[in-house]
Amino acid sequence: MKDFSNYIKYFVEAGVDTFLENEPNNLTTQTEAFEGPTKKKTGNAQLSVVDARSLANSAKNLAQLREIVQNFNGCDLKKTAKNTVFADGVASAEIMFVGEAPGANEDARGIPFCGQSGKLLDNIVRSIGLSRSDVYITNTVFWRPPANRRPTPAEIKICRPFVEKHIALVKPKIIVLVGSTAVESLLTEQINMHQLRNEFYNYTNEYLDSPIKTAVIFHPSYLLRQQTKKKLMWGDMLKLSQFLQNYPS
Repeated sequence: MKDFSNYIKYFVEAGVDTFLENEPNNLTTQTEAFEGPTKKKTGNAQLSVVDARSLANSAKNLAQLREIVQNFNGCDLKKTAKNTVFADGVASAEIMFVGEAPGANEDARGIPFCGQSGKLLDNIVRSIGLSRSDVYITNTVFWRPPANRRPTPAEIKICRPFVEKHIALVKPKIIVLVGSTAVESLLTEQINMHQLRNEFYNYTNEYLDSPIKTAVIFHPSYLLRQQTKKKLMWGDMLKLSQFLQNYPS
């Protein structure tokens, strides 16, 4: 008998936990069966965005927003995640880092950037004389995607109202977008990370009275894979430090 244990392990790690039929079913040849669930799912996602916006509108402070996000069930990522990963650091911080999505360590502990990437981010922050207790850290989505995959555009869109209100309640002097997913969520520029890093941007949303300066840096997980890029990160952090020094009190 053929051993299927490796296949089962692969599916479990990818987030599959249910098999509905004994035989595969080619839905691409069944138009009605294929389009129906897709349309329904799209409709549910749009409804979730509307609900998220309404709930974000109602949050008067960070404690309320945290509770709202923790109780929100409109994003399917929550169904497979262990914890809601809301934020870390101090709300009065001048710098707000917005990352991509929680990984396994973050999901287990409910804290953003607490694995290997988090240790590197701590060192990056320390390079300009600050510590984690001097900054505020959150993510683009609040729940770990299965198998650490990239969040889908729909998942990003559902969480965006909460991220926007989050930024408005913290209202830092500068936002630092960590990685391309954070850029996709909050900026409209469609250019690569190397080009994005070279500029400061004016970020605004419907909750802000005035724009907030925004910078873009590589994600620490990228630097762990591309060690030669750490020199570029050092230059980016020096520019960030200079900005804070010149920022009017």
